Amino acid sequence: MIKNIGIIGAGTMGSGIAQVAATAGCKVSLFDVHEKALDKAKAALEKILNRLIEKGRIDADEKDRIEKNIHYVTKLEALADAQLTIEAIVENLEVKKKVFQELETHVSDTAIIASNTSSLSIASIAASLKRPERCIGIHFFNPAPLMKLVEVVPAVQTNTTTLELSVAEITRWKKVVAVAKDTPGFIVNRVARPFYGEALRIYEEGVANFATIDDAMKTQGGFRMGPFELMDFIGNDVNYVVTETVFHAFYEDPRYKPSFTQQRYSQAGYLGRKTGKGYYDYTNPKADNAFGNLKGAEVVMANTSEYHAEKIFERILVMLINEAADALFWNIASAQDIDNAMTKGVNYPKGLLAWADQKGISWCVHAMDRLYDEYREDRYRCSPLLRRMHQKKQTFY
Repeated sequence: MIKNIGIIGAGTMGSGIAQVAATAGCKVSLFDVHEKALDKAKAALEKILNRLIEKGRIDADEKDRIEKNIHYVTKLEALADAQLTIEAIVENLEVKKKVFQELETHVSDTAIIASNTSSLSIASIAASLKRPERCIGIHFFNPAPLMKLVEVVPAVQTNTTTLELSVAEITRWKKVVAVAKDTPGFIVNRVARPFYGEALRIYEEGVANFATIDDAMKTQGGFRMGPFELMDFIGNDVNYVVTETVFHAFYEDPRYKPSFTQQRYSQAGYLGRKTGKGYYDYTNPKADNAFGNLKGAEVVMANTSEYHAEKIFERILVMLINEAADALFWNIASAQDIDNAMTKGVNYPKGLLAWADQKGISWCVHAMDRLYDEYREDRYRCSPLLRRMHQKKQTFY
């Protein structure tokens, strides 16, 4: 058991991780250079804990215990006793490297130094350290106290002890751990790309509008939110940057090609809920306008073929399954970890590989081949793993 934890960054993510660690009984030092950020984090935690008391989840003694487990500090040297430090600051490689280099001068030689990055190379971050073998990625999902998944990402430099201790500790915090290879997007941000990308493609082809596509994914697939609702929730600027980052990181693989629609909406300032307008108009939810209609919409014709909700859903689903299968093919993670990542990290109704078994591997292969035959784009290439499994009549589980 690791008793002393250091958290760098008192934003929403850092504060959330601090709450999780403190709840698990760790002594946490939450660092930020801005005292106002620490004050805000402390006030937010008290509000959250009071709400948990109102709901009967914890009592006053538990609230007191959690709050006393967190110390708010403005100097990195205050993390000297930390056995595990998790950084949750701006997604900038040079900034992270600078912080890690300074941190290493204060902590012990055996302390684990982790990054909560969702997109940057752990190997690059580790390379900034004198002891890179103790560096690892520990990627929480927002909000950290509520989301069950944590991606643990060893770099090529990470030693076995660091990986084993990290997995054991995060598991003790009652999180579901998915161990992922240090590749762009890890598991979730890689496998989830078609949920947004293929939905945007369907819209750009004139097949259906935003609301129709969202409705198809919810009614046919059981997703809690449709892709356009989710992009508006995340923020079009944030989602577009992640898409663009993954695209370039994979050497312009057409499977991850960004959308002009999303780029234009981002450039226009239609970022979603946070600006009042995105793919939907949140200032007037009932409006039937260029931003879509939250109440629903009729299917749009594509040439002479009508795309029913089931067809829209199955096109996006098979692209997601294909991406998950390719992640397994390239040893990004185990089948179980891939499925856990998508159900626990982004609340998919089923694991994609389990879904593939349910639909049938042959169905997946034929669906991908039909898309490739129609478009003749490498974007729709079928995963070699799916094709091999189809030939051998295998299943994932």
